Amino acid sequence: MVSRALVTGAAGRIGRAVLALLAERGIEANALVLDDPGDLAARLVVAGDAADAQTVRAALEGADAVIHLAAIPTPERNTAFEVFAGNSLATFTVLEEAGLAGVRQVAVASSWGVTGLPWTHVEEPHPPYAPVDESMASQVADPYGLSKQTDELTARMMARRHKMSVVCLRYPYVGGFEERLLAHAARLTEDPAAGARDLWTYLEVHDAARAALLALDVPGRAAHAVHLCAPEIIVPYPTEELLRRYHPTTVLRRPLPGRTAPVDTSAAHRLLGFTARNLLGHGAA
Repeated sequence: MVSRALVTGAAGRIGRAVLALLAERGIEANALVLDDPGDLAARLVVAGDAADAQTVRAALEGADAVIHLAAIPTPERNTAFEVFAGNSLATFTVLEEAGLAGVRQVAVASSWGVTGLPWTHVEEPHPPYAPVDESMASQVADPYGLSKQTDELTARMMARRHKMSVVCLRYPYVGGFEERLLAHAARLTEDPAAGARDLWTYLEVHDAARAALLALDVPGRAAHAVHLCAPEIIVPYPTEELLRRYHPTTVLRRPLPGRTAPVDTSAAHRLLGFTARNLLGHGAA
């Protein structure tokens, strides 16, 4: 039973939702952020870099679980060196310090970007099959996707090294409905091609936070990676029609009726008991 969790990247979109859910469930929180915004619902707030061991050590005070969300979220605004080195070192540092501190339950924010589809230089990247699952070969050709691949490898090593449970959550496009999902849905409805690299998937932010907390309940001493998304795509078009149009070489391994998301989330359901609850309605786009 978790009594206090360290949340890195706690001032971010998912981080704030995680802090709110921890408070709702009576679990104390420590927060690690680059800059303290002054309004975080946390017992302890430490400002600093998640790649700095001393900073992480201070932020771990009293924690028996970690939700690691801190990262540069895309390869587009920073140099390739900053993105890959910053993200990879932060995950290594947080997991190493957590293991040394006796923490045995960890959730790590991985990403749909680990597939390579969002930012590969190939003009029109296509998944080899759908629904996409965790075993699909990656097409990574960018430093962000590579950093997430490295994070997942780091998780496996740390699980062995410290005998901990580490769950890597492959988040898709995440947000609140009013905050950005409604606008995103409208944009992709107008231009479905803009969502092809993400396979038109999404996850509402409170569901993203709930998945992170469920990951802390996974027993055993191993690392896992799971895809997460809403069960239906964000645009009001049939999934199979979209795949035929924008991913003509993708092989359908099973029917995807209606707006069924072309991503297999059964591993998340088996491991975490997670199914997305907060869904964009058919007419909301």
